[in-house]
Amino acid sequence: MNCTYSYPESYTVKTSFWTKSLPPAAGVEPPDLLNDTEYRDRVQYLRDKSCRLSLRDVRENDQSNYYFRFITDKEGGKYTGADGVYLSVAGLQVEVPERVREGEKVTLTCKTTCRLTDRTSFTWYKNGTTFSSSTEQLYLQSVSREDAGRYSCAVLDQNLHSPEVSLNVRYPPKSVSVSISPSGEIVEGSSVTLTCSSDGNPPVEYTWYKGSSSVATGKTFKLNKISSVNSGEYKCRSSNKHGEKYSDTVTLNVLYPPKSVSVSISPSGEIVEGSSVTLTCSSDGNPPVQKYTWFKKVDKDVQQKLTGQIYSITNIKSADSGEYQCMATNTQGSQSSEYKSLTVLYPPKSVSVSISPSGKIVEGSSVTLTCSSDGNPPVQKYTWFKGSSLVAKGENFTLNKISSVNSGEYKCKCINEHGVKYSDTVTLNVLYPPKSVSVSISPSGEIVEGSSVNLTCSSDGNPPVQNYTWFKEGGGSSPVGSGNSYTAVESGSYYCVAQNKYGSQTAAAVLVTLGGVQSSVVFTAVGVSAVCLLVVGVIFFVRRKRRGSSPDGADPRQASQLKHFIIPQYYYSL
Repeated sequence: MNCTYSYPESYTVKTSFWTKSLPPAAGVEPPDLLNDTEYRDRVQYLRDKSCRLSLRDVRENDQSNYYFRFITDKEGGKYTGADGVYLSVAGLQVEVPERVREGEKVTLTCKTTCRLTDRTSFTWYKNGTTFSSSTEQLYLQSVSREDAGRYSCAVLDQNLHSPEVSLNVRYPPKSVSVSISPSGEIVEGSSVTLTCSSDGNPPVEYTWYKGSSSVATGKTFKLNKISSVNSGEYKCRSSNKHGEKYSDTVTLNVLYPPKSVSVSISPSGEIVEGSSVTLTCSSDGNPPVQKYTWFKKVDKDVQQKLTGQIYSITNIKSADSGEYQCMATNTQGSQSSEYKSLTVLYPPKSVSVSISPSGKIVEGSSVTLTCSSDGNPPVQKYTWFKGSSLVAKGENFTLNKISSVNSGEYKCKCINEHGVKYSDTVTLNVLYPPKSVSVSISPSGEIVEGSSVNLTCSSDGNPPVQNYTWFKEGGGSSPVGSGNSYTAVESGSYYCVAQNKYGSQTAAAVLVTLGGVQSSVVFTAVGVSAVCLLVVGVIFFVRRKRRGSSPDGADPRQASQLKHFIIPQYYYSL
């Protein structure tokens, strides 16, 4: 809008501007277009010796009266163009549908209040760039999101442009993807953020899934202090009113040391000696466990065994019983399992017999034989044998007031459900004083005068008799010989005494009669009176002897001496 103005030379213009309003009566200055938000970016003053106004991007509501005003340094020196300039806007306007959905057909129409001929050509612009069309209507077939933008039209050769209008194409979510931050390895205990990105109009809403389960909503999904349970496949769903779309799944791979380490034994149930057993170590770790180490504990002693996830024992033995533990290791750490008991069942073994009290066993004492064995399950039945004869049952076999008949070889038999085993034999050696002491004569029968007789003393004792002593009745307390044999050269009654460290026993006396004059007695008449007197004397002596001692205390050997020695003495003196 061109403008010129003049003023007296003595005046100086302090300011000049364009406005759409006349000054009000109250004297308030009208607004400068440069300060009006509707015009600030579209108005330019051209002050090259004129007062021209440049207005770009003219709109329909720009139709109005415009006034130029200048203010001088003189009081009352304010002036405004009386009529101003009237701007009539016959604008172009692009009509677009209010709601456009992807895939629909869309028509944009360039409308104007100007009178145009039928031959008028139009030019279309998209985002300020010429768009190919020469008619007042722009046809978009199967509109897509790429067609969205700012459209305007113009009349060819008239430099008349319409304002820009936006074509807003609505479409369901597209290009849905998930990113993980931080990238790289994710270690248990750290924090991880998953972000879902997508393109959709109107703006989309996000839902997060782990597998098929919904776990969160929102564009981002943050996991603080992530753990192994957070490992898995994640995806997000992007949705608006026009549709929905899922992202591809992403795997959240959380690294952590071994967990849930345990030992399993196969076959389960009873394990019998001689069979094969497999121990398997199971664990959960990421990355997978690279090393397994086995340990065996017996009592308080822990031994390191083989390495490997599987520990196999073929031809298992009782010594393999114990508690087993495995340790699993990966790059993130190690963890050990609880101890698992391996119990091997086997028949009795290491069967032995102990004797209590130990040492020498003397007749009359009490002795206990105890059978010990190793078996699993423990031995249920004990049986005792003396030689081949069954004599008792039970783990212990007690002999009260033991005697010589209990001497011999003993063993025990142990039985459980997996077998039988005998102990080695043990000898029960009962010590006792001599018994059954007797004397035998050789030769037997008639013995000729001048010959000799061999007497042998026999006995039973433990330990065997070490000392034999011979006595002749009537010979006093002095022994006549020693050793288990004795040669008698005189007639008479002989006996032996057998002795070991635990006692002694005396044998019954035997009569030795040698042949010749001892076989008969001849009396003369002269000696009859003497014989009678002798008989009377003997009778008197015997009666007096009986009155002087108890009948119960009479010594049979003394009687024997009288019987065998008094008469012969008389015979020899006669």
